[in-house]
Amino acid sequence: MPLFVNMRHLEAGNVRLQGELPADELDIDARDDVVRANQPLHYDLDVQELEDALLLQGHLRLVLDCLCVRCLKPLKYSLDLKPWACHIPLEGEDQAPVVNDCVDLTPFVREDILLEFPRHPLCNPECRGLPGVSAGKAKQTGRIDRTEAGSPAWSELNKLKL
Repeated sequence: MPLFVNMRHLEAGNVRLQGELPADELDIDARDDVVRANQPLHYDLDVQELEDALLLQGHLRLVLDCLCVRCLKPLKYSLDLKPWACHIPLEGEDQAPVVNDCVDLTPFVREDILLEFPRHPLCNPECRGLPGVSAGKAKQTGRIDRTEAGSPAWSELNKLKL
């Protein structure tokens, strides 16, 4: 079940939401092979109604299953958003839809989680990569190829008086 807040409950005051949301309910696109969200999201949020918006404040925690981009070892990456805050408009262009007096908070939580995903997860900063594979740097020979400054095409262009 997605993460909802009932607007009628907010009439009495702030609402506290605690629990966990299964990874499949987050509906995170799984196109990335090195970062996967398989664990549930743990949340502890205070929801406050403003004049024409909701203010969410609290803590989000999600453990990601990753692969080191250098050596391909599996690793766990703890995504911890603390403190976390989100402003959700209820009027205007970007308003959140209210269905049966409830607002689905899941898209807003998902967006901030995706922004915090690691771009290049590493098992440790000194990881040297797969054994027996070079780091990918080209060998420096010290000689200048004919395609560089000594090319006849460049000498003709250098004669132009602009």
